[in-house]
This record gives sequence, structure tokens and C-alpha cells, in this order.
Amino acid sequence: MRESIAESINLIGDFCGQRDIEELSQEALQSKYGKKQADVMVLFGGSILCGGDVLAQAIRDKVANVYVIVGGEGHTTDALRKRMKEERPQLETDGQPEAVCFQRYIEEKYGVKADYLETKSTNCGNNITYLLELLQEQHIHCESIILCQDATMQRRMGAVLKKYVPDMQIIPYAAYRARVKQEDGKLHYIEEIPGMWDMKRYVSLLLGEIQRLTDDENGYGPKGADFIAHVDIPEGVQAAYRQLSGVYENLIRKADPQYASPRHQVLGNTFDK
Repeated sequence: MRESIAESINLIGDFCGQRDIEELSQEALQSKYGKKQADVMVLFGGSILCGGDVLAQAIRDKVANVYVIVGGEGHTTDALRKRMKEERPQLETDGQPEAVCFQRYIEEKYGVKADYLETKSTNCGNNITYLLELLQEQHIHCESIILCQDATMQRRMGAVLKKYVPDMQIIPYAAYRARVKQEDGKLHYIEEIPGMWDMKRYVSLLLGEIQRLTDDENGYGPKGADFIAHVDIPEGVQAAYRQLSGVYENLIRKADPQYASPRHQVLGNTFDK
């Protein structure tokens, strides 16, 4: 049963943690999209620590023309501040927005920095709306964009952006790929990932995402809250969700009203978070 649970976690994790290229490089972009650089790359502050490592390498490899970090304070912020402080004790993270934390992290560790920071957003919805406002205000040309988010939330982030700008070329690259296995009667990660969620939190985030991505009256799609564009969920992923939600029903993450936001106007559209 545990082996089956591990397989179901990996199936959902692979679906949520969308990567349409195997590596984030000019060569991979050229092969897949016919261009060596995207117009913009964005790291979202909901990511675990290794998202900063991915962004720093991307900056060094010049995979985009402009780099942005987006994130104010949300349900993952305290965990990020704590883990970053453990990794880099000299960094001041207390009370700082996610974007500032990641900027300080990549500056201190790699000697690189993003071009712009967005520090007001509190959830996946206004991560996107405030990002679009920033691009508009700074007159940044953007027809193609690399989105890098925590793997659990990667697919949803793309679906939010697609709702607003359906014609934009979205290049999803989740901050990590996690694989789970059974060992000694427990679930473990196969490889160590910097700043990775504990297993209980990881499963909770994944289950909450499938609930949100499902386009029905309880989800975030057009048939429900209408926060995101429609997402097709393969039957295998739905079956894995049914299995895990039966085993871990108490772990399904609920939306935190503390980080909700009011109806927001951006680029001529309204979006109720």
C-alpha cells in the first residue's frame, strides 16, 4: 500500500510540477521554442529555497532578457524565512517580503540579482496581476515568459497567467522535481532538495492543488471560482488524488483567508481572488 501511495504522490507531483523542457538553458529553449532567450523570467516567492538557485543559474546562463522576483507575504513565507536563515545566517529575513529574501539570497550566494522585485502580492492570483502591472508600468516587452514556482503550485501559476493573457508564450519550469519512495515502512525523498517541505506538508500542498485545479463548482476553474483558465487533469492523476485524499483527507490544504485579496482590476480585466 505504501508503494502505491508513493507512486500516487509522484504522479501528482509530476503533474503539478510542470516542466516543458528538461533543463533551463539557451540550447533547450532554442530546441523547444525556437529562441535562445525568453523576454522575461519570473521566480515566485512561494518556492522553496532552491528556486533561488534555479534563478541564479538562469541569470548566469542568460535565458531571458529581464528577471523578476514576485512575492510579498503568503502561506509559505514564514517557512522560507526560517529555511533561508538556517542556510545563510548572515541574511536579514525577519519581516521581509519573499522577493526581498530571494534577492538577498542570490546576491549573497551567487553575486547576481533580479532586475525587478514585486513585494505586495499574497497569493497565486495577485502574484500574476501585480506582475502584469509591473511589466506594464516598466514598459517591459513580454511575449514569452519563463515561470518558475514551487513545484506544487507550478501548473496553477501558468493557468492564472493564461486566464489573463491567453496568447502569451508560457514556459513552465518548476523549481524542483521531487521523487518519493517507501523505505523502512515510511515515505522518503529519493534525493535531497534544498529547503524541501517535510513529507506531510508536501502531500498537503499537492492534494490542495488538485482540488483547486479541478474545474467544477469547488475548484478554481471557469466552472467554479473562475480564478484560473481551464486545466485538463488526466484520469490517472484524478485516480491518484482519490486514493490519497481517502488516506490523507485531513491534509487537504484549505485556502487561508488571511492572504485573500479583493476584486482587482488589471489590464482591463477583473479577477476575484
